[in-house]
Amino acid sequence: MKSDHKRAEYITRDHVLKLLSDEENARVSMAETALALADGDEYLDLENLEQGVRRAHGTATPMGRALPRKAVAEATWSKILLELQRRGGAAPHAGVAR
Repeated sequence: MKSDHKRAEYITRDHVLKLLSDEENARVSMAETALALADGDEYLDLENLEQGVRRAHGTATPMGRALPRKAVAEATWSKILLELQRRGGAAPHAGVAR
């Protein structure tokens, strides 16, 4: 059953990434090379989407797998949150990353 769970995670992640425009994909790629997000910046951890929206705090942000809110249009962010709720029931604001 664990492999079914992992498969579902990858499907959700793939669906989220498909919601991004080419320009947003480029901004997300640039964000991945950053050292950290600013304190309070919202993001999704693409490997832990079930955690919902996180807030950056210090250097604990997983930049290689973070989808920063500021890298996508507000309409895209809303679509992503709807997709997460539809697929897995992730809370829009799951907590603060530390």
